[in-house]
Amino acid sequence: MFDIAIIGGGHAGLEAAHIASQFHGIKVALITIPGVGLASAPCNPAIGGVGKGQVVRELDALGGIMPKLADLAGIQFRTLNESKGYAVQSSRIQIDKDIYSEQAEKLAHEIENLTIIKEKIISIAENAQGFQLSSNCSTWNTKKLILTVGTFLKGKMHTGDEVTSGGRVGIENSEMELFAKIKKTPKRFKTGTPARIYADSIDYSKLEIQPSDDQVNTFHVLHGTNQRFLTQKNCYLAYTNENTMGVIRDNKEKSPMFNGQIKAIGARYCPSIEDKAYRYPDKNKHHVFIEPEGLKRKTMYPSGVSSSLPKDVQKDFLRNIEGLEAVEIETYGYAVEYDVIDTTRLYKTLEHKDLSHLYFAGQINGTSGYEEAAAQGFIAGVNAALSVLKRDEFIVSRNDSYIGVLIEDLVSNTRDEPYRLFTARSENRLYIREDNSINRMIKYREKLGLNLPIDQYSKKFVRDFEKYWDLLKNTFVGQDDYLIQSLGLVVPRRTSLSEIIKRADLNPIQTLQRLFITMGLLVDSRLVNSLAISLKYEGYISKATEQYQRVNKVADKKLDFQRLMNSENISFECKQRIKNIEPDTFAQLKLIEGIRPATLAVVASDSY
Repeated sequence: MFDIAIIGGGHAGLEAAHIASQFHGIKVALITIPGVGLASAPCNPAIGGVGKGQVVRELDALGGIMPKLADLAGIQFRTLNESKGYAVQSSRIQIDKDIYSEQAEKLAHEIENLTIIKEKIISIAENAQGFQLSSNCSTWNTKKLILTVGTFLKGKMHTGDEVTSGGRVGIENSEMELFAKIKKTPKRFKTGTPARIYADSIDYSKLEIQPSDDQVNTFHVLHGTNQRFLTQKNCYLAYTNENTMGVIRDNKEKSPMFNGQIKAIGARYCPSIEDKAYRYPDKNKHHVFIEPEGLKRKTMYPSGVSSSLPKDVQKDFLRNIEGLEAVEIETYGYAVEYDVIDTTRLYKTLEHKDLSHLYFAGQINGTSGYEEAAAQGFIAGVNAALSVLKRDEFIVSRNDSYIGVLIEDLVSNTRDEPYRLFTARSENRLYIREDNSINRMIKYREKLGLNLPIDQYSKKFVRDFEKYWDLLKNTFVGQDDYLIQSLGLVVPRRTSLSEIIKRADLNPIQTLQRLFITMGLLVDSRLVNSLAISLKYEGYISKATEQYQRVNKVADKKLDFQRLMNSENISFECKQRIKNIEPDTFAQLKLIEGIRPATLAVVASDSY
């Protein structure tokens, strides 16, 4: 008998198992496919990126495992969008896929109350409180069940006219009769992956080198700054051209995506090379990022050219890319069709509304990306554990976290394509940044009541932030002050140090570093960054917050569902949409597609 069982050992499953097992007295099982390492990376060899890096930072502040693993397996560290504002700058780590999974296995096996079972599931009990393994016919009982099966529910892989069963190359899919239990017809989504090319068949002299950053920003705060655990590797940049795209366009009838073979819907924001070729006929130059898959692997990952075209066509178009003229392929690209659930039938805890005890996380929820999966796994794992312990649910707000944006977006509307998180999805992105993740997440972390190593660091970070914030706000200097003279600055009047940091002609981080050094203060570089950027954005955030509060003054208002359904002031159409989603708050009601302004006005005025 387990308190919680998680089916699926990918990024969502591992995150759920890790955090659930941190609660005292909770017995957890993680069931995963034999022969596949935990948290394996079947697609791109990277953690983080725009919007995604912020999620990983939030996971770290909450006590998640993905940030630690990414650092330990990191073979290149880069900050993306450095030329843009701090709010959209994001960390990305290229990982050694093998080491990442090896570290995941090691850390998971060290958890005493976590049992790892590497077998195939053949059935789930009608009440979702039991499951059967392929090795025997007995039913294992569990109080809570979390499904994180990725693309393995009725997965179908396509390379040209070759169609095979499975959720990833070489792995069979699951045929569990899941959707009969939740009384809802599944949707079919599609994802894809490029060919894996041999590293020694590439002419690197024709490619642009992208080295690791000089200054390393690790995801896990306890790893310190500028810490590298492995040898660093270069990435490379190539480009498609007219010949490349010509090969693809000439073979449109052979593309499963465009000849009717694939019926499922793919992600608009992560298009295959066929999408780019056919939908943008006038554009021939596209980025191809050539990324190492590991220190010992012989292959590179050509990001940007995902394809399900026949093998001979894939080789042909790849060899028409400068630098890849003699390229050899280890594994050809393919597209995967798979079942996903209707996430509007999930609570914000990720428990299903039609079948209590059953939680969903990851790609089965119609999302894309390891980071989105891990975030959902964390939320599902925490809430399953809290439910077993009969404690209050754990909800993070979209107002102060990208995880909150992700969860609320998922449960508030049906998805017509795989969901991908962007910074633009947040109404509050000037505030929801990487640098202040600890400040934003600490109130949620403390609610969990867990005593993990990160807790002491987080508490000290917030205390020091407040101390130095007050110091910078309340220390005033004039032109004759030694601080101003040492920095070589000119100030027309006495002004606070915080106002100096905000000056448009100064780099806020470098200026604050020099100020602290001149004052004889040794301050953690992460704290310096957070203080400087928070001060720089203070005015903008204040204005945005004021506007946001005016527009959303009733955003947190709790809704009476039955009262909504009985109201004569709300149209039948709106009631049907409300019934499908069952929103908890006015903010969630506003997100529902098709809700009329008149309905919002009625609810906001409390006259419904």
